[in-house]
Amino acid sequence: MLDDFMVRAALAGVGVALAAAPMGCFVVWRRMAYFGEATAHAAVLGVALALAFSLPILPAVIVAALAMSSAVTALRGRGYAMDTLLGVMAHSALAVGLVAVAMLSNVRLDLMAFLFGDILAVNRMDLATIWLGGLGVAGLILWRWSALILSTLNPDLARASGIDPRREEVWLTLALALMVAVAIKVVGVLLIAAMLVIPAAAARPLVRTPEAMAVTAAIIGALSALGGLYGAYWFDTPAGPSIVCCASLAFAATTVISGLIRR
Repeated sequence: MLDDFMVRAALAGVGVALAAAPMGCFVVWRRMAYFGEATAHAAVLGVALALAFSLPILPAVIVAALAMSSAVTALRGRGYAMDTLLGVMAHSALAVGLVAVAMLSNVRLDLMAFLFGDILAVNRMDLATIWLGGLGVAGLILWRWSALILSTLNPDLARASGIDPRREEVWLTLALALMVAVAIKVVGVLLIAAMLVIPAAAARPLVRTPEAMAVTAAIIGALSALGGLYGAYWFDTPAGPSIVCCASLAFAATTVISGLIRR
């Protein structure tokens, strides 16, 4: 069964969607969408460093994403608005990474695959990496679920309950870095933030509890992955952007439905 490239692509898309769902909910609740994009852009720099020093790409991407998150956290509150700081860091990391890749004359690299994903080229090893990484992300989020929820909704109450919100932010940052590394092959660094934010945002108007939002986001993400692959197959379009387009259609549909219900 895994010899069929479409089956492998479908499993990879569903794996990323299931891992991105709970992570994306916290990104939406904490208004961290641009933070996720900055972390994803740092992955290009991680790829460049991995190729330059002949290192495995996955650990290098995780380290680069963690370095970006740590830098943003360290510089926060030093006279710059958060959106300004994230804009500078995100685009600087992307630009430096692209320049670094261009300077690697002895390395052949399909840059478009890293920017927009190449889900149709997923092999068995990639599939194992995606699912193991996805299970790691989901397991980490589920393990810290109650503490993350409380520190997100009310940091003061979390401190009174013996929970350190800064520590929970570190766990969330680690999960985000791992999510970025896992999702590169599926949607690329430029569209990872979309797979985090859009399914969660689409699920939000339909549910009343955090747990229901995470489950609904996972369903929307998985259906978007399968629908995007189907559309890419029939219309000969790029698979990664097609998956994001399907998620965007789901967001538009849930927005319209929630508007009609409120009337």
